[in-house]
Amino acid sequence: MRSTGFARLTLALILTLGTSAAFAQYIWLDNKGVKQYSDRPPPTSVPTSKILKAPGTPLRTASEASTDEAEKDVDMTKKAPPTLADKNVDFQKRRIAQAEKDKEAEQKAKQAADQKKNCERATAYNRVLESGQRVSRMDQSGERVYLSDEEREQEIKESRRVLNDCK
Repeated sequence: MRSTGFARLTLALILTLGTSAAFAQYIWLDNKGVKQYSDRPPPTSVPTSKILKAPGTPLRTASEASTDEAEKDVDMTKKAPPTLADKNVDFQKRRIAQAEKDKEAEQKAKQAADQKKNCERATAYNRVLESGQRVSRMDQSGERVYLSDEEREQEIKESRRVLNDCK
């Protein structure tokens, strides 16, 4: 009999200790400043500075929580994490900047290709001029006219000037 009384006392003590966790109280301030009581943790949207009591922590007064909140508000203006809108704005800026870079790179590539093509044409024209072959062109009336030696020398000088720009 004695052992059953001791077993019952031990069981009662264990149950009492186990149920104390069930009576754990959370107290926090909601967005309107009203105290909320619960045996469950507050929602994750409630900042820790607004939690007045949690199991294992001492009870804080509402004025302490509001003072902590005011201090955090000052800090939040300096170190607030970016919102989704801020992240979206930054993303759009990066996207526009990348599009501008791509457009500029495309233009540079096109200019380089055009310059290469022009240099190839100038090189071919210079070879023809220096080869001594007869070079003709059309005049205003549409008749074929051949370059004179002076005109050929002038064209050679001009083509060499263009080729110097290619290097």
